[in-house]
Amino acid sequence: MKMINLRIVLLMTVLTGGIYPLAMTALGQLCFPREVNGSLITSPDGRVIGSELMAQPVASPRYFHPRPSAGDYATMPSGASNQSPTSKALWESVQERMNAVVRENSLSAETRMQDLPADLLFASGSGLDPHISPAAANLQALRVATQRGMPVENIRELIRNHTDSGGLFGQPAVNVMLLNRALDKLK
Repeated sequence: MKMINLRIVLLMTVLTGGIYPLAMTALGQLCFPREVNGSLITSPDGRVIGSELMAQPVASPRYFHPRPSAGDYATMPSGASNQSPTSKALWESVQERMNAVVRENSLSAETRMQDLPADLLFASGSGLDPHISPAAANLQALRVATQRGMPVENIRELIRNHTDSGGLFGQPAVNVMLLNRALDKLK
């Protein structure tokens, strides 16, 4: 009886720990090679500069900024701050973010938290969400247009062209990395 149990454990280990993962990896490489390898974005000289799947910090006013990150956009310790809605630290960080958004985008000093898209104030669950809402992108459009010396309508058109519908159950969203890459291609 013990020998049969050992054989079953070995068989299942080979099947589920070896054959199945190798088959799924091969299938993924065959059918979706770009996605399986991280949806990497390369520069014209072939250097990897990022991924469509992860946000990166952006400080330059010439570019759209992603959602805030509780983990400073680090991939290994990614995650949320886990602060409750009653946390004083959470509200202090949200207030700091709000002040930064108001300052960076030359908004009125009377701007209230309710006037701003939440995704510019609150970090995403993973801290690596590459998308922002169209409202968050449009709020930044004037700053980006001014910094680049372009008509704001050209920037808003770029945002419209890079807005994903959200599919069946999702909400419309804009991938910041792809939007910023498209900005660099504009003349």
